[in-house]
Amino acid sequence: MSERSERVISNSEVVYDSSDRLQVELDDSVLIVRLNRPDAMNSFDDDLHHEFPALLQRIEADGDLRAVVLTGNGKAFSAGGNIDEFELFRTNFAARRKSMRQARRLVDEMLNVHVPIVAAVNGPAVGLGATLMTLCDIVFMADDTFVSDPHVGVALVAGDGSAVTWPAYTSLLKVKQYLLTGDRIPAAEAVVMGLANFAVPADELLDRAVSFAKRIASQPPQAVQETKAVLNQILRANAVATLGFGLAAESQSHDTDEYASVPAKFAARKQ
Repeated sequence: MSERSERVISNSEVVYDSSDRLQVELDDSVLIVRLNRPDAMNSFDDDLHHEFPALLQRIEADGDLRAVVLTGNGKAFSAGGNIDEFELFRTNFAARRKSMRQARRLVDEMLNVHVPIVAAVNGPAVGLGATLMTLCDIVFMADDTFVSDPHVGVALVAGDGSAVTWPAYTSLLKVKQYLLTGDRIPAAEAVVMGLANFAVPADELLDRAVSFAKRIASQPPQAVQETKAVLNQILRANAVATLGFGLAAESQSHDTDEYASVPAKFAARKQ
């Protein structure tokens, strides 16, 4: 993969740069994006929270792009939030507010980007990773991995995304079962539930996802893009109904004694 790929459209230039946290490459009219914090299981730190929506805005400006494939480097798709920031959010209200704004921005940008995004879930999609996966338009999962949203288990309200997307794809009772427990959903079960489209062998995952993205890319672009926009109205309505309340409730979670005890519990597990 080249360090930098670029495309010139109309009278403006859209430049895609690989960085420490995001690797990108163009394959014809498909952009392949790799989350690149493998040592941290591709969890989102402040820099990635900034870089990822900025990349989505560049994608939105590219009139020639037809589809995106999103995957992760290393063993995980994304482990979600960054446990190292738990204490910061407990004690620093400004940092907490910023994180809530970042969460809202990520959902909005994913819903608004005009080209279809195909997820290639190469490893665990956890918390924010589960939200990111289900904000994509087509989801391929390696058949040996899982999705889970353990917000409640770390004393947080599951308010920043899964409550928006999951009820649109599966039954509300199933959503409650898994969001109230944080239980893992194996890839095959995720397909049955409607949270993913395909569970495939891990060694075929990226090729299958790229092939499907190219199939979408070959369709008439206005019809594809506006059909996506129409269907995403359902998720936008869910976001209007739930996301503001969910983020406010999640922000309050940082003030509880149970939340304050989480970093010590994680540290004890590592010993």
